[in-house]
Amino acid sequence: MRSAEVQRNTLETRIRVKVDLDGSGKSQLATGVGFFDHMLDQIARHGMLDLEVEAQGDLHIDAHHTVEDVGITLGQALAKAWGDKKGLVRYGHAYVPLDEALSRVVIDLSGRPGLTFNVPFVRGTIGEFDVDLVREFFQGVVNHANITVHVDNLRGDNAHHQAETVFKAFGRALRMAIDADARAAGAIPSTKGSL
Repeated sequence: MRSAEVQRNTLETRIRVKVDLDGSGKSQLATGVGFFDHMLDQIARHGMLDLEVEAQGDLHIDAHHTVEDVGITLGQALAKAWGDKKGLVRYGHAYVPLDEALSRVVIDLSGRPGLTFNVPFVRGTIGEFDVDLVREFFQGVVNHANITVHVDNLRGDNAHHQAETVFKAFGRALRMAIDADARAAGAIPSTKGSL
């Protein structure tokens, strides 16, 4: 079973994330931030992984710590679930449209954290959700899963659509990267012999 559960508690947040990479796209999400739950559901559904997230954070301040810390904890859970990455494809990419919006995400399970994020949101909030938190979430995932991720929103006139295409594309690209490579069963997908 390629699954993991991680709990992370700080003075600002209490987070529990459980992930099953071989799931069916089911999610149980309770972060206290409705739009964020909607985005996490996109990762689960389009990544075909089962995802449980429980978060209690200082939402009386704002959603920053909760969103960032869920990203950190999800990154830790992903890294734990895929282990040494033997037999995985390693690379994944996806283009996802939603009406007028189009985003591309490219992933490398490189063992090196790196985020390139180019999403020119057309407005600063989606409902009460601060769009800056999208980058904070992905930075947390990248830093703690030790992966390289390039996120590009190629077009979009609606901030909700821009964000949703990014999360869907991330799920799709992740699904590709963590898939088993039938032609390289048991091999580390690197000339270094480790990732």
